[in-house]
Amino acid sequence: MTVIPTPAAAPERPLPPRPHEHELALHYPLGDLQPAPGEACAVADGVLWVRMTLPFALNHINLWLVRDRVRRPDGGWLDGWAIVDCGTDMPATRDAWEAVFAQHLQGLPVVRVIVTHMHPDHMGLAHWLVQRWAREGDDLLVHMSLSDWVSARNSVSSSNGLSGSGAAEFFRSQGLSDPVLLDRIRARGTFYSDMVPAVPDRYRRLVHGQTLPLANGHWRCIAGYGHAPEHIALFEPQRRILLAGDMVLPRISTNVSVFMHEPEGNPLALFLRSLDDMADLPDDTLVLPAHGRPFTGLHTRREQLQEHHRQRLAETLAFCRDAPRSAAELMPVLFRRDLDMHQTTFAMGETLAHLHLLWHDGQLQRRRDAQGVWRFSAA
Repeated sequence: MTVIPTPAAAPERPLPPRPHEHELALHYPLGDLQPAPGEACAVADGVLWVRMTLPFALNHINLWLVRDRVRRPDGGWLDGWAIVDCGTDMPATRDAWEAVFAQHLQGLPVVRVIVTHMHPDHMGLAHWLVQRWAREGDDLLVHMSLSDWVSARNSVSSSNGLSGSGAAEFFRSQGLSDPVLLDRIRARGTFYSDMVPAVPDRYRRLVHGQTLPLANGHWRCIAGYGHAPEHIALFEPQRRILLAGDMVLPRISTNVSVFMHEPEGNPLALFLRSLDDMADLPDDTLVLPAHGRPFTGLHTRREQLQEHHRQRLAETLAFCRDAPRSAAELMPVLFRRDLDMHQTTFAMGETLAHLHLLWHDGQLQRRRDAQGVWRFSAA
């Protein structure tokens, strides 16, 4: 469903944000509990929460271990664990996983590796985990969507849209003009492969609506779009547990961006439609997100995210009424804080996502100026 914003005046001086008030409307059944790197804690019977560090401002990712059972080549059953998401490929992350394996697997092996989507913090160590737990005579394949497996394979050998000369030129065409920042974007052409040095050359495909039988339930695959090519969340209906990946986060909004590989994309419309597709899940679902604390209040959070984007779309439309605007000019209206280089690339992509939704809806028009910069104005 496309969101049509109501007109609003852009503030002359942006007010400082009042962050995280929305969290008060959610319930956190585990309180402030969070596992240290190398530790694990139970969030439900047969579901363990692991937390790893990240080298970004968003400094952690939640990973999950779920009790599993798979067929052996001889037809018997092998009990063990499924890993859901992997962390980036860093020595500290490998060491933390080894500590988890030594202390929390109850003597059972890892028998399946599931990746919700191709971003480095989710995909990075998939190749190592598959090799680490390979069983003689029986393939241990990574489970993920086709779109994200192909995208990960491509990104290892080329730019993933966030870095390199192509990304710098794309952001320049959207009004980013700081030469130092553009040079830094050009220089980090190996941004993805530094954290995902390899992607398994074989995989098992997950698709929307598929049921994945693990040892403690039948988990339904829910495809989501806008954040990644084909993000797969997993829902277990009997106990109402959602392994949400990045599609629904309690504290921050999911990044939804336009990048150079799809320069006319409309990912925000896809993301909002994906939120609508979760309307049939119970509101008391225990949401296990990739970042932040496990929570209940799924539909409250869905509505908060939808309202968040409605407000940003209204600000975008109002800002573009006065004069043709580039994404770089709009970015500080939508992101009212200091941003490092990594955050700036995501902020530019998300600013474009709001402009493109309005452009595709016919509420904005887009023209390229004499300097080759795309500018958006009221239709």
